[in-house]
Amino acid sequence: MPALANPLIKTRIFHGVALTLVALALAGCTTTKDRMTTGSVPKLTKPVETMDDQEVRAATERVGQAYEKNPRDPVNGVNYANLLRMQSRDAQALAVMQQVAISNPSDRNVLAAYGKAQAAAGQLQQALDTIGRAQTPDRPDWKLISAEGAILDQLGRSPEARQRYRDALDIQPTEPSILSNLGMSYVLTGDLRTAETYLRQAAAQPSADSRVRQNLALVVGLQGHFPEAEQIARRELSQQQADANVAYLRSMLSQQNSWQKLAAKDAGGAANSTN
Repeated sequence: MPALANPLIKTRIFHGVALTLVALALAGCTTTKDRMTTGSVPKLTKPVETMDDQEVRAATERVGQAYEKNPRDPVNGVNYANLLRMQSRDAQALAVMQQVAISNPSDRNVLAAYGKAQAAAGQLQQALDTIGRAQTPDRPDWKLISAEGAILDQLGRSPEARQRYRDALDIQPTEPSILSNLGMSYVLTGDLRTAETYLRQAAAQPSADSRVRQNLALVVGLQGHFPEAEQIARRELSQQQADANVAYLRSMLSQQNSWQKLAAKDAGGAANSTN
């Protein structure tokens, strides 16, 4: 089977489930902490990645107004950038994080979010450098190590990426987000069986969230096991979200069949040219 080079694998937001490796790797860096100052920073009631479209729009308006009043606040700035990215407003999210990083140059959460925004905007090498500045050798953060791996995957440096995931697992064994990233790394190179192995390990962890299980559904579906993939995709989601995810799985399967036909045609053409 040819490697899954289709950009949909890298950029599709699977109804709250970020298939982009960087988004998944940095999900743990989302800032929703109770670091509030007399009500000046709106509190998010749940992680950005789990909001539906209506909730994202409402939160963006509310948090955006607070950002306008105080663009230096690190918590609000990170939340605002994450909300913008959920709507594919990557250039604006990057601009927000540039301003927040200027005011908070040594804040690890800010630097991590800045790196995430850079990666989403396609500035992958800059993102890798920013994540590196956020890391401290004496107290390494496994989330940042995993994030480095995700960016390396986007740069096509899969062996290095997988080593970074394993470094992160040395610090945080069985962490589902790291295992999921490792699995998705193998998706990007077309090794779906290995990807499924890691994603099943990730999904089996008590702390695994819906994003991990939806990535597992994708990989299972891409191998042609659609009934099981649909069953996984429908767990824990609203009917509307589940229907959308299942429809996306069907579209991916259709593309997979097209890729296989093209590969067979290419192989046949190569064989005929040698005769």
